Amino acid sequence: MPVFFVSADQIRDKTATITGPLLTHLRSSLRVQVGERLRLTDPQRRRLMIEVTSVDCNHLLGQVLSAEAGPSPQAPRIILGQALLKGEHMDWVIQKATELGVDTVVPLISQHVIVRPREARIPSQVERWQRIALEAAQQSERWDVPTIATPCNFSQWLETESIAACRLIMLERGGQQALQTIPFPSSSQEHIVIVIGPEGGWREEEGAEALAKGFLPVRLGQRILRAETAALAALSVIQSRLGELG
Repeated sequence: MPVFFVSADQIRDKTATITGPLLTHLRSSLRVQVGERLRLTDPQRRRLMIEVTSVDCNHLLGQVLSAEAGPSPQAPRIILGQALLKGEHMDWVIQKATELGVDTVVPLISQHVIVRPREARIPSQVERWQRIALEAAQQSERWDVPTIATPCNFSQWLETESIAACRLIMLERGGQQALQTIPFPSSSQEHIVIVIGPEGGWREEEGAEALAKGFLPVRLGQRILRAETAALAALSVIQSRLGELG
């Protein structure tokens, strides 16, 4: 059974109280019964084992049996800037990037994106993506849930990421370094930023703008990968080199 994330106010005096969507999931989908044990993670990165003592349509109560402190982050934090993808491809990238340990996903609006979000729908779309990230974090037994940012313009985002120590952009052609050879920071206080284009690729001026802002062009070999494949392949290489995978 996966690990479920709870807020600080849901754990009081050795008792866990679960309500809302998580309660619905536990009752309706998993059919949790009194006497069963569940694993919870709170905002302090504690993993709690509880035994269910009561469950009804209003709340689930559980007695905390044990609490384990989570490990302190050792590797740099990873920010994925992903140009918006059509259909379910963006959902898939968010889900798999979460499983691979990304800390933040920023949906980017570049010139070649096929689907552009309508402003009125952005809050509900971000909420949906955050729910996908939450479910993937629970399934993969992470100690935290990545943040899914509000979609923003690519050029504006370049300005906000200028302070990161390691900034990388995947380009299809033109003087790229192999991702395997890029020096990475080692401190957990640092960030690695990797940005992936849309299905139609970057416009030439977008790539030039990123390079002018200090982004390094990188590649993953000689093949041209689909956008969603490039994102997950890049994250896998980064995490492997950081010792977080493999």
